Amino acid sequence: MRYADNANRHTVETVIAAVHQVAREAIVPRFMKAIHHRKDDGTLLSEADLACQSFLLQRLPEIVPCPVIGEEMSRAEQEAALEAGNGDVWCIDPIDGTTNFVNGLPVFAVSIALLRERKPRLGITYNPITNELFYAWEGGGAYVNGKRLPLRRVAGSLDQAVANVDLKRLPRELAVRIATAPPFFSQRNFGSSALEWCQVAAGRIDVAVHGGQMLWDYAAGCLILKEAGGHMCTLEQDDFHADDLWRRRIVAALDPGVFAAWRDWLRADL
Repeated sequence: MRYADNANRHTVETVIAAVHQVAREAIVPRFMKAIHHRKDDGTLLSEADLACQSFLLQRLPEIVPCPVIGEEMSRAEQEAALEAGNGDVWCIDPIDGTTNFVNGLPVFAVSIALLRERKPRLGITYNPITNELFYAWEGGGAYVNGKRLPLRRVAGSLDQAVANVDLKRLPRELAVRIATAPPFFSQRNFGSSALEWCQVAAGRIDVAVHGGQMLWDYAAGCLILKEAGGHMCTLEQDDFHADDLWRRRIVAALDPGVFAAWRDWLRADL
């Protein structure tokens, strides 16, 4: 593996070891077997989510001593952790793509970011079924299983692009426009926001849009894409990090020209 420097190398390797351990012990044995229920917001929560979060709540502060924000915490607990972080805070999604996990679809991930001054400085996203580990450290590049990202040259024009689109969270008028007159070649949606960022960073997906990602959905992935040379904004803000920390309507692409065309098309008539 390659890292920004020797000081970062130990931190990244230690987090990766923790991710492998929690996936091996708490997630993979429960794949397609986990007890689960529906949360108040309609999304699924499994015993594997809780077991993974419990492990990381204990382990991550041993690596870098700061609070942890987890998806399966209450908003009050999340906000308290952010304020107590004194500039540093871990942000985790124990299983991003729980519906896939529960239904036996092998598209889900453990996602971890270290935030400093509310921006991600380290990001790791791991799919234990495909054994793909995406990671980045600020200034150190982005990688998957030791290979530098991106893996392939992406489309050079929007009309040839493969797009990752989550229609149900977009403004209705924009969703209808995408469904009826898309500016891209083909559309995909995988059900795991954390992994979808990584697919853009890898060059497997050309452009992406999502109408409402939470902090733990984008924290690791946006750094991985940035370190792969990609570009991002929100539907409202050119500066991605100037938007609301907790929830963002994301726009992303690897190629700068395609990104600009995609951003402008999405913002038309908003």
